[in-house]
Amino acid sequence: MNNKSVVVIGHGMVGHRFVEALRARDEDAQWRVTVLCEEALPAYDRVGLSSYIGSWDAKELALAGNDYAGDPLVDLRTGERAVAIDRTARTVTTGAGDTLGYDALVMATGSYPFVPPIPGHDRPECFVYRTLDDLDGIRATAEKAGPGAVGVVVGGGLLGLEAANALRLMGMTPHVVEFAPRLMPLQVDEGGGALLARLVTDLGVTVHAGVGTAAITEGPDGVSVELSDGSVIEAALLVFSAGIRPQDQLARAAGLEVGERGGILTDLGCRTSDEAVYAVGECAAVEGVAYGLVAPGYTTAEIVADRLLGGAAEFPGADLSTKLKLMGVDVASFGDAHAQTPGALEVVLSDAAKGTYAKLVVSDDAKILLGGILVGDASAYASLRPLVGRELPGDPASLISPAGEKPGAGSLPDDAEVCSCNGVTKGAICGAIAEGACDIASVKSCTNAGTTCGGCLPTIKQLLASSGVVMSKALCEHFEQSRAELFEIVMATGTRTFSALITKFGTGSGCDICKPVVASILASTDSDHILHRNQASLQDTNDHFLANIQKNGTYSVVPRMPGGECTPEQLIVIGEVARDFGLYTKVTGGQRIDLFGARVEQLPAIWKRLVDAGMESGQAYGKSLRTVKSCVGSTWCRYGVQDSVGMAVGLENRYRGLRSPHKIKFGVSGCARECAEARGKDVGVIATENGWNLYVGGNGGQSPKHAQLLAGGLDDETLIRYIDRYLMFYVRTADRLQRTAPWVEAMEGGLDHLKAVVCEDSLGIAEELEAAMAKHVEGYQDEWAGVLDDPEKLSRFVSFVNAPEEADPTVVFDESGDRKIPVLMGIPPMPATISQ
Repeated sequence: MNNKSVVVIGHGMVGHRFVEALRARDEDAQWRVTVLCEEALPAYDRVGLSSYIGSWDAKELALAGNDYAGDPLVDLRTGERAVAIDRTARTVTTGAGDTLGYDALVMATGSYPFVPPIPGHDRPECFVYRTLDDLDGIRATAEKAGPGAVGVVVGGGLLGLEAANALRLMGMTPHVVEFAPRLMPLQVDEGGGALLARLVTDLGVTVHAGVGTAAITEGPDGVSVELSDGSVIEAALLVFSAGIRPQDQLARAAGLEVGERGGILTDLGCRTSDEAVYAVGECAAVEGVAYGLVAPGYTTAEIVADRLLGGAAEFPGADLSTKLKLMGVDVASFGDAHAQTPGALEVVLSDAAKGTYAKLVVSDDAKILLGGILVGDASAYASLRPLVGRELPGDPASLISPAGEKPGAGSLPDDAEVCSCNGVTKGAICGAIAEGACDIASVKSCTNAGTTCGGCLPTIKQLLASSGVVMSKALCEHFEQSRAELFEIVMATGTRTFSALITKFGTGSGCDICKPVVASILASTDSDHILHRNQASLQDTNDHFLANIQKNGTYSVVPRMPGGECTPEQLIVIGEVARDFGLYTKVTGGQRIDLFGARVEQLPAIWKRLVDAGMESGQAYGKSLRTVKSCVGSTWCRYGVQDSVGMAVGLENRYRGLRSPHKIKFGVSGCARECAEARGKDVGVIATENGWNLYVGGNGGQSPKHAQLLAGGLDDETLIRYIDRYLMFYVRTADRLQRTAPWVEAMEGGLDHLKAVVCEDSLGIAEELEAAMAKHVEGYQDEWAGVLDDPEKLSRFVSFVNAPEEADPTVVFDESGDRKIPVLMGIPPMPATISQ
């Protein structure tokens, strides 16, 4: 064996990337690699550390191939740290007492959290937020403190807000202390910081900006945190997240040169002051500058791999752009975000009502994009970041205006960097597509683009589409067919089980994508109960229990109230059920009453009371008709011109229980004043003196769409006939989880084609669509009542199989205020794959 030996000290994300890059390129097997990993676990996704909370399964964060199984040239030693380097002898001594010789040494020691020298910083209730072990320690203390306990995070930057979110997910009440006058001071400006603070506060985080931490002492709950303004926070624990420092102690002890601000000093080839030693990632100070982001770290890893194989790669500089979702809030920062370039102009669009802030920094002639900040909505990041330093394709304000035209990926020059994490240009991606990469997975495999944070995936999809690639419509890896094609197969073959369908038309055993889709198709093509025999195993959590799961593992119950109508007797029963079962009640936006906080074993008893009172499931848990919202119409209102309530009740009773690709909402307004907000619904009906106007394809949500007029002046019979056709055409042809608005937009011919199909029967299928709806109406059955009448189905509704009557002790509520609020105890609720 004439291999040269390289020792890698550190096995984080960057260390792993170096080993992967070297082994992938070392076709002649020149190098034998030994990796010293101080942690017990090999490389994992430290950027996604917060995703560990909930599953508490470290395997979910493991980086692909991190054990190098089957590679005889890689020796991975977990739980073994380097304690000394002898540069003269070219050896590394490990904590296990081994001495390893090297021809090249790669320092990938990363960084460590900075802990300010505050009195009391070393108390046992104080933690840092860096490793899985850190999170395990925080979790143990949080569980001991109990739900709702206060946790303090010192530092309001990227990691600080991540840590605050972690505490929130553990059921704690987070406080964030930031010395700067705003959150994320390095990434966002004053305007963006103000909005970010408001959005974060709305999520239950208390922000203390412009103050420092003066002292930490023993307190009644754990620690008393004294702030520089004299205020005190009583908390169970404290997490330091005030920045990081390069982990360069081992290098200093070995006599390697370090930068003025720390970090192992390297040249542009990532070589240190010792020609046999290299440094990569956060521990490296490339020409004196240390970078704390993963993208520059990956670049240094690739450079060293190239150098060891005889190349001359150099560090090209770093893109410090960041895009992330903090506690559900989008934040992005790129280029010269703070307008430090002389003569720079700022174009700002702030919409406090919608919770968005956008700023572009441009040159003094407003032609060159220099940088930007996006808070609340960062959807424009993928198209804007590659344009930094280039001429803008239009007016700067239009690029961040909701109504403005956004630049497409096709307009980018070939050298524009699409994936900043891995330094992949548009040209490289288009080259891979030209050589046969015909889907996202292939582009990822060929270029590494999209394999880290995923922020560039929308741009990659655009490039695939603009290159003429026909994107695969396969539902998932188990079915080559689209949802619409599977629907036709089920109808044509009469297949009634998932196992039969996948045996004949698919492969494998299915997944959490195809199983609920097939379950929905089976339900919308027959009137079998949703939990009928083996269909029950296909359902996601909400459909499995016919109720909406909430954050603490309890369920909400929503009885149907067609058109918002409810008798006094039914209202009394709802109140009695809420009182007797200790439920929290709320009137929903769809004119119904939601009962929150029911444990799974209580659901049948609650349903029985409601069913006996003449009510049925409102299917708030299903991909189906949710509500038909109505104004009071001509029966009560002096402006009403048609009986909107009567129409709403009739429509809801007709289409209740209809399973579809996504949820469906109706609105019926009795006049043009539109009190039922019908034009914001999938189906909107608005009364006129000449009949009914039918609007379709509207929705609220993240991307609200106004419904469009399909037909006007309709009588009752024609209106219902058109809605029958429209809904069944949607159920047959839409993609998985596609609302009606994007379905209409994506349809070839758009609204004109839809009008032709529904109103003119251009495809000759109107009779078939009407017959399918008639079959649904005739076969409708209440799903709650179907459970109550079936002992086998009833047996599913228990918290513990071996103790059916026992309540789940982890279900806890905070009832100290006026409202009953669910709290978590550090134990994750059951995962839900369907939203309300």
